[in-house]
Amino acid sequence: MGSTLVTGAAFAQDTAAAVAAVPNPGNNAWMMTATILVMLMILPGLALFYGGLVRTKNMLSVMTQVGAVACLAMLIWVMWGYGLAFGPDAPSGVMGQFISGGAWFLSGVTLESTAATFSDEVISEFVFISFQMTFAAITAALVLGGIVERVKFSTVMVFTAIWLTITYFPIAHMVWAEGGLLFDMGALDFAGGTVVHINAGVSALVAALIFGKRIGYPTERMPPHSLTMTMIGTGLLWVGWFGFNAGSALEADGFAGLAMINTFVATAAGGLFWMLAEAVSGRKGSALGFCSGVIAGLVAVTPAAGNSGPFGAILLGAFSAIVCYFIVTEMKPKLGFDDSLDAFGIHGVGGIVGAIGTGIVYQPFIGGPGDGSTGMGAQVWIQIVAVLVAISWAAIGTAIAAYLAKAVTGGRVTAEAEREGLDLAEHGERAYNY
Repeated sequence: MGSTLVTGAAFAQDTAAAVAAVPNPGNNAWMMTATILVMLMILPGLALFYGGLVRTKNMLSVMTQVGAVACLAMLIWVMWGYGLAFGPDAPSGVMGQFISGGAWFLSGVTLESTAATFSDEVISEFVFISFQMTFAAITAALVLGGIVERVKFSTVMVFTAIWLTITYFPIAHMVWAEGGLLFDMGALDFAGGTVVHINAGVSALVAALIFGKRIGYPTERMPPHSLTMTMIGTGLLWVGWFGFNAGSALEADGFAGLAMINTFVATAAGGLFWMLAEAVSGRKGSALGFCSGVIAGLVAVTPAAGNSGPFGAILLGAFSAIVCYFIVTEMKPKLGFDDSLDAFGIHGVGGIVGAIGTGIVYQPFIGGPGDGSTGMGAQVWIQIVAVLVAISWAAIGTAIAAYLAKAVTGGRVTAEAEREGLDLAEHGERAYNY
């Protein structure tokens, strides 16, 4: 009888292990939904958000660049991006801390292959690949915010291919892959504070400096041509961001629920506190300010989405909005750089606030999910190191990509084309035909 019980227990354990290796349909369904939500962030979300912020003559060029860059990123991702970031054959030694290998052109990926989550569950590898693919696509598109209205379409495409390869994929590996430099260090980045926002924001700033200012900046007024479009884009970004943040739990579990509520409240705080900062500064609370604050809140909560309690998320959203407001309205004009759509001022700066702040809001004394085993000071220091690594890697990688793209394609459009507008000069069409 005893041996029968032992055999039965062993059989039950073997059966449980076998079941654990099969993707949970509920988790798979959620992750497919989350992936589509992130796609919503790109087209139409970011395309409308960025498009509304530029002048009428450049509306279509911005939307076309966002769409084309996202498509290019998707193709590169399945060819070599997934392998560099998450492939099964990481190089031995130090190199393996920065890149992985294998799975080129998705070799070895089948209907049965799975990807690990943060528990005993697994999801289909094709679903994981698709989810991470949308992250690569939107990060590349975010960089465009620093260089719109003056760079050739061909330059944008060449830059993107190089930038993804030497900048995005290594940072994604360092932060999110087991064996990655920052992953093994214990850096917390739930959904992309370093990988997406600091990376894109710093890259946008460096690219803006290399490609130069728009003709007429800053003496000529360059107001957004359609804040209506930008508001629509903001709403679509907020909705899609639930896939971005809650999806990063990789399961439909409590952490996904925590990320969901944090994405609500941090964003709400960001939108309101940016308008409050406008009022305190003697300005009127504006629609543009509301949209900017919403994005600042979303950016700041991204690394903390599953690493914070709701009230910690509110603090992050509010603080990020205030800091980003100061950078955009005070520091940028004084320094004179032409980060056209404030990709650095909001994504870069908001990402830094969120990444470092995650080390604080993670702590249990402020309602975070941490167990207190890593002290706040120690965790904040790890977060600072991760931020510095991301900034350095993004800056150097972007400089290389920008100069190479500039050498191959020429970089900027002609002065005549820039004055005419890139819609006609680069694409032969107008956004609006009256």
